[in-house]
Amino acid sequence: MKSPALPITIDNIRKVHKARRQEIRRTISAFRAIWKTGDNERLWEEMVYCFFTGGCSARMGLNSIEAVRPILKTGSHEELMNALVGRHRYPRARSRYIVESREFLMEDCGLDLRTRLASFRDRDARRDWLAKTKGIKGLGYKEASHYLRNIGFTGYGILDKHILNCLAELELIAEPKPPSNRTRYLETEQRLRELSSISDIDFDELDLVLWSMKTGEILK
Repeated sequence: MKSPALPITIDNIRKVHKARRQEIRRTISAFRAIWKTGDNERLWEEMVYCFFTGGCSARMGLNSIEAVRPILKTGSHEELMNALVGRHRYPRARSRYIVESREFLMEDCGLDLRTRLASFRDRDARRDWLAKTKGIKGLGYKEASHYLRNIGFTGYGILDKHILNCLAELELIAEPKPPSNRTRYLETEQRLRELSSISDIDFDELDLVLWSMKTGEILK
């Protein structure tokens, strides 16, 4: 049986961080290892994982990746959709995201995501490219941030419902409503940075602390 969630207070955030710090840091180290040692195939897989988690759970994303991993680079829309049936809530739409984004990225950079992402010297410009490029489907600012964090980049706030609820409970934002545009995303992300400063917890570690306080686990 799941333990009752702790109230979201600064003291409780610090307590949970202290208790889970080693696990959180191992998780972040694993993210960073993907950028250091992972090939473009792995970077593409992580992007597709974030296609799957948008509007759905991390668990559903993990199950869906397992279903399509063998055909991520070559599968047709129909093959991908069939593989996702029973694994994902939106098999048709998400398989379309994969095919259309793959076609765009092949034309744009030969699916060489490492070189393309490394070409940006500005953190915001890198995320803007992922979130605003029409050829890349399914990555708004939240999932673009999620993707970059999961492949080892730092300093991006993943403003999902759990993080927004925490910020609202701490009265750092008025309501846990998802930011509707880039300006509002950056404003809300700044509130998360302020919480990092107030709690004296590393910004990237704080995301996992808050997420684990709401879900009871640490996932990517």
